[in-house]
Amino acid sequence: MPEDQQLVKEILDGSQAAMEVLTRKYYKAIFAYVYRKVGNRETAYDLTQEIFIKVFQRIQSYSNKGKFSSWLYSIAVNHCRDYWRSSDFKQISKQAALNEAFVCEQNNVPYIFERKEVREQVKTAVDSLPDFQREVVILKYFHHFKIKEIADVTDSNVSTVKSRLHQGLGKLAKLLKRGVEDENQKTTPYI
Repeated sequence: MPEDQQLVKEILDGSQAAMEVLTRKYYKAIFAYVYRKVGNRETAYDLTQEIFIKVFQRIQSYSNKGKFSSWLYSIAVNHCRDYWRSSDFKQISKQAALNEAFVCEQNNVPYIFERKEVREQVKTAVDSLPDFQREVVILKYFHHFKIKEIADVTDSNVSTVKSRLHQGLGKLAKLLKRGVEDENQKTTPYI
């Protein structure tokens, strides 16, 4: 697959094929990031499409000085931040609260697989983190970014990213430990 900088040059020269190659190369990763941020598949599809539209509208501003993927993720991070501030999010979050109540009732069914339960606990714990901590945890552990790359993408300094990561992981550990203790209390018979 051609280098990102070569694809960008071809896009700037008007190549539709280069746009398709670049989109195919990064679409799944960007979608996964957005989905982890918003937690709704349909919204993630829409936001991912909007991100790639922005990328191609702003491709001339890419300076070839850093990794293209970092530039792309910074657009995705900022687009998600804009979404959180939008009226669309506020309306969808009301509907999500109703859906969550329904899903919680379904999750009490005793035959749910343990692995799915653990995955749901982790997702719920990550979702409960403040946005700035959730952002760095997702980029680090789900997209395998290095601390410096996260700092570049989120427009933060390295020490801030480390601090947010440390605090976020501490909160996750407490939340997940509390979840395990709650489960143990439910299954332990009283004597």
